[in-house]
Amino acid sequence: MFFELIATFAAGIAAAGLALIAGHLTGGRLPRWAVPVAAGAAMLGYTVWSEYTWATRTVESLPEGVDVLVTVEESKLWKPWTYLVPQTTRIMALDRSSVQTNQEAPDILLVDLYFFARWTPPAKRPQLMDCEGQARADVSEAALADPSKAAWRSADADDPLMEALCQP
Repeated sequence: MFFELIATFAAGIAAAGLALIAGHLTGGRLPRWAVPVAAGAAMLGYTVWSEYTWATRTVESLPEGVDVLVTVEESKLWKPWTYLVPQTTRIMALDRSSVQTNQEAPDILLVDLYFFARWTPPAKRPQLMDCEGQARADVSEAALADPSKAAWRSADADDPLMEALCQP
């Protein structure tokens, strides 16, 4: 967040500098308000660009084997342009390299889900998946020792995690 603030200020200073140079090259015919308007427009433009490209940049930085399952797009009142083009603010990803099975319960899969949200540190959430029973559960010590003790909840057939792991 700190680096984005610095980048926003840098964009504003660069735009103000370009406006000053343009004013000098035109012999002072550029209005006095052009410099702060250019700085403000550049700062706003950089901020909007950064917000809209966050999801793409995050997905591109994921290692191979991590698949995006869900993206959440939102519109916010204080960002009126998001009503025209909603902004992706959250991502759920599956780490396929983390999929494990237990010899004692071969139908149960242990997977790592990653949750990304703008301005929030990534969160890792291990899940137990029962493809045959179409259910999923949060991992706990008791559930790892005995999957029957997990707090299972049913999952729809169109659940993104079910589709990613259980569809042949």
